[in-house]
Amino acid sequence: MTNSDSPRVCVLAGGVGAARFLAGLTQVVNARSVTAVVNVADDTTLHGLHISPDLDTVTYTLAGEVNPETGWGLRGESWRTMDELATLGGETWFRLGDRDLATHLYRTHRLSEGASLSEVTGELATARNVDVGVLPVTDDPVRTMVRLIDPGEGGPDGDDSGEVDFQHWFVGLRHAPAVSGVRFDGAETATPAPGVLDAISSADVVVIAPSNPIVSVAPVLAVPGVRDAVTARRETVVAVSPIIAGEALKGPAATLLAQLGHEATVVGVANLYAELAATLVIDTADKGLADGVRLAGMEPVVAPTVMSGPPQAAALARVALAAGGLTP
Repeated sequence: MTNSDSPRVCVLAGGVGAARFLAGLTQVVNARSVTAVVNVADDTTLHGLHISPDLDTVTYTLAGEVNPETGWGLRGESWRTMDELATLGGETWFRLGDRDLATHLYRTHRLSEGASLSEVTGELATARNVDVGVLPVTDDPVRTMVRLIDPGEGGPDGDDSGEVDFQHWFVGLRHAPAVSGVRFDGAETATPAPGVLDAISSADVVVIAPSNPIVSVAPVLAVPGVRDAVTARRETVVAVSPIIAGEALKGPAATLLAQLGHEATVVGVANLYAELAATLVIDTADKGLADGVRLAGMEPVVAPTVMSGPPQAAALARVALAAGGLTP
């Protein structure tokens, strides 16, 4: 299949779930016709290095280099630098493997030279022979800030109100403290990275990947212009629910939905996405909630959504494309 006769697909992406979906999608359509618009609100700075977890997870997965046990980081990793840092009394709560450090060193150096995040992301993808277009949703700094119900659980790095950055809550506190709110610092003044709005508007189908609706997809949509671009073509936007039988396969999506006042089911997901997408792919375990999804304003498509391996991921990609009117 050539790029010219392959359907163009844009995927709004977070981390692990989106990365697996994208890997499945590249088995179905030409990778060069796929663009991933990736969340950057999880980005953080540690040890003076700019770290972009979702961009790296997507890139490593598409390169076939992701750690298969964790779904993030690189396979065959070693941890000598972190071990040595611990000996010195440095911060090691966010562990960076020795191979992974090379990515962050490269990114930080190139940014210091004046390159944009989207330029550096493209360079890193090219170096790993990734054909999918991997785009940060913005080159501007956007950070997810999490407000804790109990400020005392924020620890020494949290402010007096209990607001902490996403990585501190997710990794440092193991996403255990209950949350009363989430905001995306910097989003209101950010602009979409070059190519983002065109990728959304020109795609044959836009897919909202099975990523956390609150902290993976919402910050992508919070960048001015992105939500409007998606909503403008709602009929050919397909979302894949990350919630199965009231639970998330990985991460705190279901817990966050409940804590922030949303129904932690596919119906809750439909209520969040109804203005954006016409169709919601839900797992067979949730077929009994199909009418609820329909009442929320989305057409449900029931199919297996657990991506336990490459064949299952490819099958889910085919379902999503078909739901958007394509049969590759």
